[in-house]
Amino acid sequence: MNRQQLLGRLDRAWADLQASYAGLTEEEMTRPGVTEAWAVKDILAHVNTWEEECLANLPRILRGETPPRYVDVYGGIDAFNAQKTAEKHDLPLAEVLARLEDTHRRLISYVERAPEEAYATETPFRRRLRWDSYGHYKQHAQAIRAWREGAA
Repeated sequence: MNRQQLLGRLDRAWADLQASYAGLTEEEMTRPGVTEAWAVKDILAHVNTWEEECLANLPRILRGETPPRYVDVYGGIDAFNAQKTAEKHDLPLAEVLARLEDTHRRLISYVERAPEEAYATETPFRRRLRWDSYGHYKQHAQAIRAWREGAA
């Protein structure tokens, strides 16, 4: 996979995520129950958290370091997700959306500058990027669409 192919994957998955919540009102975006107690706003804050994690860990991976294990730092990924969700729960929707766009823009910029060998094959860099971004967007876009279909 080359840089353009990878950026294309990121772009398509990002556009699909954005389309999944396009046209929702603020009330709909903040209504719990999309994924358990999470509203669309909570899902987007969660996606933002994982893009932030991606930006924190990709440089470590490029340096040959192993990122910290969530079980060691937080007690596991579920505990990490719960903590970060609680931290962002009271943010206004506009701030969640602004953070989401800013972090995504920074992630794309980082990927554009990363050395080609970081993702030309199935490397730890590429796996982490997939887990924290375009693979992750798909999961949440599907959940939002399913909720919208059920809410209609």
